[in-house]
Amino acid sequence: MRDFRRMLVGAAVLFAAGGGAAQAGGSYDPGASDSAIKLGQTMPYSGPASAYSVIGRAEAAYFKMLNEKGGINGRRIELLSMDDAYSPSKTVEQVRRLVESDEVLALFSNLGTGPNIAVQKYLNVKKVPQLFPYSGASRWNDAAHFPWSTGSQPTYKTEGKIYAKWILANKPNAKIAVITPAEEAGRDYLAGFKEGLGEHVDQIVSEAVYESTDPTVDSQIVKFKAAGADVLFNECTPKFAAQVIKKAAELGWKPQIILPAVSNSVGSVLKPAGLENAVGIVTGAYLKDPGDPRWANDPGMQQWRDWMQTYNPGADPADIFNVSGYTFAQMMELLLKRAGDDLTRANLMKQAESLHDVEMPMLLPGIKLQMSPDQRIPIRQLQMARFNGTSWELFGDVLSE
Repeated sequence: MRDFRRMLVGAAVLFAAGGGAAQAGGSYDPGASDSAIKLGQTMPYSGPASAYSVIGRAEAAYFKMLNEKGGINGRRIELLSMDDAYSPSKTVEQVRRLVESDEVLALFSNLGTGPNIAVQKYLNVKKVPQLFPYSGASRWNDAAHFPWSTGSQPTYKTEGKIYAKWILANKPNAKIAVITPAEEAGRDYLAGFKEGLGEHVDQIVSEAVYESTDPTVDSQIVKFKAAGADVLFNECTPKFAAQVIKKAAELGWKPQIILPAVSNSVGSVLKPAGLENAVGIVTGAYLKDPGDPRWANDPGMQQWRDWMQTYNPGADPADIFNVSGYTFAQMMELLLKRAGDDLTRANLMKQAESLHDVEMPMLLPGIKLQMSPDQRIPIRQLQMARFNGTSWELFGDVLSE
């Protein structure tokens, strides 16, 4: 993946022409100067979670656009995006390189719970910001132990609890099956889900886990059908989430399936599973779905489509991971703009802690960025949605912790 890294750095420099000079004499930590800001990240450009690599490519495309327009406060953005194949040991290797050799100002949008956990202590000891990781683990909201880490999306515990409450309200006699990855993300989801079920937790009739190295999860789905489950919490990463939906259809088994927000992409999950097999699936959403006709004339969606056409033309417009990358890059842009010429790591964290009631173009109406010194999760709300064969249809109110 070394070639991809070089491509991103080259693009950042190449498209910086025309940007105005930053104010000389700014305050800088490693990775920042009068002319440039260097950010690092790891992404699974290969391996079992490679569907998520769309996010990194979208973020690179967004920073390319910013650089064409003069950068941020006159500084070009260099994003060094490294392949870790969703392997925590490789994440450690790549992040050490980014911090100690490339000397990035901050880590931005590292993908995956396991990979981020593997470097969290290291980054906090080094006092390097770990900003907006693509993970909903609860541990990102722990300023006392990890003051240099933030979260990004609703926590998995919160999301799991919301799904459990929805089941109890809509299918009170459900027989529930749950599949989760054998990592902290899965344990977080399951803990929140069981907490939400409360005294009804015995309605879970079958549980299973999978390893990211497993070829399939077919045996787990056969087991769930045999247990008589009629509701399935499909808490899998994209590759395996698609397998679950497809296998259930092959078995002629039609439970009510619930997908987590991290795997509700139409392009990366539902299309590979067969759109006809996904009708009726429900999920939690915090971003606008490009396939939902309600956003046809929405200014934020129109801007996103224009950006996709110009800067990310080879990407699938049905893949909401392109919306994720675009939105997270906008969040990082906002922090850097607010930091001004004080491009120190401490000031970046201060700016992150100061986000309050911030609306973003592709967040659902009513959902805003909210952070403080002791609250490190910026997005903490969801709205339920149901797949109609083409797009996700929102229903109900915006739900929060």
